[in-house]
Amino acid sequence: MPNDHYYTSAPTSAHKTAYVDTEYRGHALKFETDSGVFSRTELDRGTEVLLDALPEEVAGSVLDMGCGWGVIGVSVGKHWPDTRITMADINQRACDLSRKNAQANGVQATVIESDGYEKVLGQKYDLILQNPPIRAGKAVIYQMFADAARCLNANGELWLVIRKQQGAPSAITYLKTLFEDVQTPEKKSGFWIISCRNPLKNSNQNTEDEQA
Repeated sequence: MPNDHYYTSAPTSAHKTAYVDTEYRGHALKFETDSGVFSRTELDRGTEVLLDALPEEVAGSVLDMGCGWGVIGVSVGKHWPDTRITMADINQRACDLSRKNAQANGVQATVIESDGYEKVLGQKYDLILQNPPIRAGKAVIYQMFADAARCLNANGELWLVIRKQQGAPSAITYLKTLFEDVQTPEKKSGFWIISCRNPLKNSNQNTEDEQA
């Protein structure tokens, strides 16, 4: 069998198209999914908790990092249509699905194939949303946190979801070296929602020591 992960650039697993129906703040949404992408058959519980925890007002430029089949970016774009949505993923199949799902649900979005933040460094966002790829390892996700801080506007925010047993407390310790304000607005079903505001000026620091 192919040794694919959802963070594989070019999945080689046989296509197995599926469909997921969701509802977000009164909007009925339908998504096409496939093999080789994260949570093919259902909305991941962590992603659901993250979406439900978002504040009442979301505005400006929004990046859905590691977008998978696009549920975060599409849901946000549907409920807050004035936002400017960008979705990024290393997985080519995920990017194709995100484009298709944005169009199918009437959401304007830019989709970028990117290994982490590689293709968006230099861009600035008001809000970054992420369900990080825990299985990729601590070094990878901590680098993503540091890159997120570099890609936020001065008053920008990073919102992410991590299971407590998969390292949420230690992630918070590291995030406090990157942001002035780190909070946990929601803890539900074992998932911690972490919100990070105001990236520090030294957030470009090397992450090697933190990853040890």
